[in-house]
Amino acid sequence: MTTENAGPPPLTEKGLRSDSVGLLATVALGLASVAPAYSIAVTLGLVTLTVGDLAPAALILGFVPILLTAFAFRELNRRMPDCGTTFVWNTRAFGPAAGWLAGGWTVLVATVIAMTALAQVGASALLVLLGLDAAADSSLAVTGVAVLLLALVATVAYRGIQLAAHVQYAMLGIQLVALLAFGVAAFARDGASTPSLGWINPFAFDGFGPFAEAVLLCLFIYWGWDALITFNEETVDSDRTPGRAAVASTLILLVTYLFTAFAAISYAGTGGSGLGLGNEETAADVLTHLAPPVLGDALGRLVTLAIAVSAVGALLTCAGSAPRSTLSMSTHGALPAAFARTHPRFRTPAFGTVFIGTAAAAVLVLLTLVSADFLGDAILSIGLLIAFYYGVTGLACAWIFRGELRNSPRDLLVKGVLPATGGLIMLAAFVRSAYDMVDPGYGSTSLGGVGGVFLLGVGSIVLGAVVMLLVRPRFRRFFHDGRTSVATLSVTEN
Repeated sequence: MTTENAGPPPLTEKGLRSDSVGLLATVALGLASVAPAYSIAVTLGLVTLTVGDLAPAALILGFVPILLTAFAFRELNRRMPDCGTTFVWNTRAFGPAAGWLAGGWTVLVATVIAMTALAQVGASALLVLLGLDAAADSSLAVTGVAVLLLALVATVAYRGIQLAAHVQYAMLGIQLVALLAFGVAAFARDGASTPSLGWINPFAFDGFGPFAEAVLLCLFIYWGWDALITFNEETVDSDRTPGRAAVASTLILLVTYLFTAFAAISYAGTGGSGLGLGNEETAADVLTHLAPPVLGDALGRLVTLAIAVSAVGALLTCAGSAPRSTLSMSTHGALPAAFARTHPRFRTPAFGTVFIGTAAAAVLVLLTLVSADFLGDAILSIGLLIAFYYGVTGLACAWIFRGELRNSPRDLLVKGVLPATGGLIMLAAFVRSAYDMVDPGYGSTSLGGVGGVFLLGVGSIVLGAVVMLLVRPRFRRFFHDGRTSVATLSVTEN
């Protein structure tokens, strides 16, 4: 049968269009959702401030629990390829309360907060690229452009995953080319030092505190690859492709980040002044400051463009992934029926896409009006939310497959030991970070002697528990027999 006669891909019972994207497009969606150029630009300096030239070691150690979690997502997706991902899996493992709070609410809150940050960064970078430096320094102008970006990506996401994937190819290409050009040029510059194996020594950290802080920072720069799993019902070979893409995308990120980090440290060093990565004045965006002396002013703008494109690309994936989570939650009876509506032509979660885009715009405006520092602390709190839901999902994998762990050494390792280890590391990072964030000096805000980052991170989870109690009577069936309803209504589960 020819392609012309084959007709459009079939639809899933949720209304999504199946077999819409293949492995390459899924990997692109996963990489784009992490915003690699933006993530390494804003995190590398902060990691260097914490552990100096051991930043590459922190990148590797931060990657370990991410890779272990990716194995958990891969195995769970093979068994239950539902676009609700963590919501469905945690419900099946630990019951409806855990599924709704850890797998649903926490993921959505982290995504919305991340969207506010990405929209703001993308808006600022675009204004700088256009030569509107005065506007880039105006919170009103940046917020206005950020809201327009949110509307733009919501519109693209509304029109379908295939369009989003094609847009992501171009934006991801710009990012990888820019980082490669920066790295090659940095290594080639006169005075660049030879990379040292000591930079990746995991035993050279000065105490557990700096080690834990650096690893948590690194968790943020890897976070987002799991968004690709939410498109599982629309991929070719839905029970295998997303899992393969998850592992592949995390490995590509590790190589990209290590190459960039080695190049930046070799060229600029870790000193606390000038171009050094330990300079507190430039630590929040080291690549923007290093690009002109490394590449020249003209090509240096390519890195600024890459950061802008990176933020917008991640914003686009968030605008597509979050509505699919709400679609699944609604289909399984855990959210209002409106979230299960799909567009009759584009086969996308129409209501959910508009809702998530509007919610992100509202949160951005609200936090900007309250305080720019408050918005900064909200972004820092994402690390807590990531560690929480990744940790619970890792343990969920081991629990769901507990009856199969004796089948073979492979099952014991990949379905049990690795996911459980990753989950425990994540939850340990959550507890340690929450303890550190209680300090009123952590971040930029505090209330009643408690750090604002802690209040926003842990407070979001506590607020979710309160909301869950309030909506429980409305969604009585789900909260009464969630495990059964998820199993019954999951339209792609084998």
